[in-house]
Amino acid sequence: MRTVRATIILLLWMAIWTLASCDRRIVFDHYEHTPIVGWEKNDTLSFNVRPMAVAGVYRQELGLRITGQYPFRSLRLVVRQEIWPEGRIAHDTIDCQLINERGTATGQGIAFYQYNMPVSDIRLREGDSLHICIGHDMKREILPGISDVGLKITMR
Repeated sequence: MRTVRATIILLLWMAIWTLASCDRRIVFDHYEHTPIVGWEKNDTLSFNVRPMAVAGVYRQELGLRITGQYPFRSLRLVVRQEIWPEGRIAHDTIDCQLINERGTATGQGIAFYQYNMPVSDIRLREGDSLHICIGHDMKREILPGISDVGLKITMR
């Protein structure tokens, strides 16, 4: 009897955990790797987002992972968004503060630091898809220490 009760409690806990961990508002969440020895200025990262099932306002957020090899306190990223089938193009420039005045990483982590930065909200119609390109806009041509750049899109 105790075993059955413990099994039922375990199954209920797993079901609640599974339902709580699913966020149905997330429509896209993907990271692209960059060469850890250096992300070249002309090497843009591309993200293709499938057509939206529902019209609405969507929040875009950049994810960034760096190591201690990154030589600067901040990073400037350029985000180019093409909305299809309309063909509308939008640009955003994101200034990411990564290291504080004391030289301490402001992201979460130990060997790799994770940062999440809002891009913008975008209104999309049902059936709209996105092609998004992200590149850096730093004076140095090759940036070492950036391992991954990601894009997350959620419905508001």
